[in-house]
Amino acid sequence: MDLHTMTQSLVTLAEDNMAFFSSQGPGETARRLSGVFAGIREQALGLEPALGRLLSVAHLFDLDAETPANGYRSLVHTARCCLAHLLHKSRYVASNRRSIFFRTSHNLAELEAYLAALTQLRALAYYAQHLLATNQPGGLFFEGDEGLTADFLREYVTLHKGCFYGRCLGFQFTPAIRPFLQTISIGLVSFGEHYKRKETGLGVTASSLFTSGRFAIDPELRGAEFERIIQNLDVHFWKAFWNITEIEVLSSLANMTSTTVRVSRLLSLPPEAFEMPLTADPKLTVTISPPLAHTGPGPVLVRLISYDLREGQDSEELSSLVKSEGPRSLELRPRPQQAPRSQSLVVHIHGGGFVAQTSKSHEPYLKSWAQELGTPILSIDYSLAPEAPFPRALEECFYAYCWAVKHCALLGSTGERICLAGDSAGGNLCFTMSLRAAAFGVRVPDGIMAAYPATMLQSTASPSRLLSLMDPLLPLSVLTKCVSAYAGGETEDHSDPNQKALGMMGLVQRDTALLFRDLRLGASSWLHSFLDLSGHKSHTNSVPVAEPMRRSVSEAALAQPEGPLGTDSFKSLTLHDLSLKGNSDTSGSPELSLSAETLGPSVPSDVNFLPGPDARKDAKEPGELRAKDRGQGVLANFPEGFHPRRASQGPTRMPIYSSPIVKNPFMSPLLAPDSMLQSLPPVHIVACALDPMLDDSVMFARRLRGLGKPVTLCVVEDLPHGFLSLAALCRETRQAAALCVERIRLILTQPAAPAAPTEPRV
Repeated sequence: MDLHTMTQSLVTLAEDNMAFFSSQGPGETARRLSGVFAGIREQALGLEPALGRLLSVAHLFDLDAETPANGYRSLVHTARCCLAHLLHKSRYVASNRRSIFFRTSHNLAELEAYLAALTQLRALAYYAQHLLATNQPGGLFFEGDEGLTADFLREYVTLHKGCFYGRCLGFQFTPAIRPFLQTISIGLVSFGEHYKRKETGLGVTASSLFTSGRFAIDPELRGAEFERIIQNLDVHFWKAFWNITEIEVLSSLANMTSTTVRVSRLLSLPPEAFEMPLTADPKLTVTISPPLAHTGPGPVLVRLISYDLREGQDSEELSSLVKSEGPRSLELRPRPQQAPRSQSLVVHIHGGGFVAQTSKSHEPYLKSWAQELGTPILSIDYSLAPEAPFPRALEECFYAYCWAVKHCALLGSTGERICLAGDSAGGNLCFTMSLRAAAFGVRVPDGIMAAYPATMLQSTASPSRLLSLMDPLLPLSVLTKCVSAYAGGETEDHSDPNQKALGMMGLVQRDTALLFRDLRLGASSWLHSFLDLSGHKSHTNSVPVAEPMRRSVSEAALAQPEGPLGTDSFKSLTLHDLSLKGNSDTSGSPELSLSAETLGPSVPSDVNFLPGPDARKDAKEPGELRAKDRGQGVLANFPEGFHPRRASQGPTRMPIYSSPIVKNPFMSPLLAPDSMLQSLPPVHIVACALDPMLDDSVMFARRLRGLGKPVTLCVVEDLPHGFLSLAALCRETRQAAALCVERIRLILTQPAAPAAPTEPRV
């Protein structure tokens, strides 16, 4: 169904339902139902022309005709999903509104939630139109002047987000993902409650247990708490929450259900310098020094995974590097006969926003890869921010990669073909590590497979970044906190000595045990209240414990009133500027320094959601556009009478460090000059259409395509960022993970790079 037909059908149904409920008497429920359908009609009619405008130009921002994907298309698709749900619900109401089994409160609450989501999506469509009018032709990232930056920031961060985290949670994704997201959201808010009580020194009280139990059954309460958490809790909370999967119980369960491999060994590479031959002249060598940034020389942890036991993997030299992990430190099962060394090797770099997770979190799908590809996999456990900010992770990845190339025989490989693979932050490190290898003159990998990579860490806006308003896995404030931590802006240690003594994983295990107790007791408390027949109502600040079930929308029911449901800037370099700089900005010398001291000091400021004041000079009619926007700001793009919903907590300050570091091409590879990008091997990107990082992939692929570099981009539909970690969840995630495996196999089996084909969306 096309957009116009869908809108007209929804408007017709909304008018019919509005007329029906308006005739049902003066009751509060009837008034609210009539009002919600009036609101649906108004927002749908207002949204259609904005979406039509975005659709009419979206093709101009695609990589090519065979890859129709960019943030503008994603916004339109998301809005269509919301309209489709409201259309389905409106039809249901029209067909069942006279039935005695019609649940008034449930349907009213769902309609109000989706109306709020539709209102916010309309605001995002206007923001996208503003980006469209301001950006340079074909550009997806905002490059407005300082006044537009301030306006956009002030308006965007105050938008209400809770409506997307309650009843509407994950509506834009495939239905198989939604139960998982709901479970994650319940766990997140419950974990946040415990984290908040721990920080404030409060214990577990009866009221807090009751509140935690309510999160599981009250979407409005859960959505409001979810919004509070993502806006206010620091990066240490997200580090602890994302690392929950690494506690012994959960990791053991994951390993029980994953592929069984012959080798899974955690290795500790000693911080010793070694020599590597130069690609241009193998007779010459360059010294590869151990990581030095911030904390000085230290070992680098890597995990070797192999489906078969291959020659070299049980050698004494490799065994001397094994680091104990406790009872499951070694899954090596000797076989009578060893398999020969593989001709290929996969070097993997995990994601986690630069602040969380290890190879252990990603081990389940890596085991499947090892079986399907028949090659050893070496996954790098780089140090995490904020304790180890940029460039520590990059230095460790580069050191481990060079060690793997030099010692591939120990890993069960001849090293004839080497593929670099990573997801999210790991995809970023794949690109930057390859750039560093080229700068040192050593062997670069034969190809890169990057899944939903982050290529632009400079705080900026793009159409897909607007999706962060509703994304439960990558909210805007969480993105900025992770980038700030990696850039060196989150260096304070808020933990107390007792927490330090436990260590990160000890702290997570302790908190998780308390969390499970909290959830169990909270659910018991709620169930007791639900079954309480005393008839006493809770005080006015509480949410009712239950709503009437199968309530009829008869004239008598509609007459009964109901209460509410509860309601310092830096000068930014543009991509065009950087592409003109060429070799003048980049030294190919192995002595290239990446230390924070060389790059310059960081100065804290409020979040820079958009780049600084270096606006594009050659825009169409720049004088007219900027004069208009300076006078009225972003609100100039809102039609008269339209007001998006604002967050109840008011403007949020999300600290981020504005420094030259975020413009460094070894941190934001999208900003690398052409001369550096020319050194990259063939690149295969698998991105998500509904990912706030989609435009990072599209623009990076467009830059490589413009330079004549071999690159493919495949965009999967209806899946969230991080689908590799959900590979076993449903058919769609398995298919998306299989695409990544196919891209890796393409790198490992083809001696020559492909002629830069692209793949359609699936």
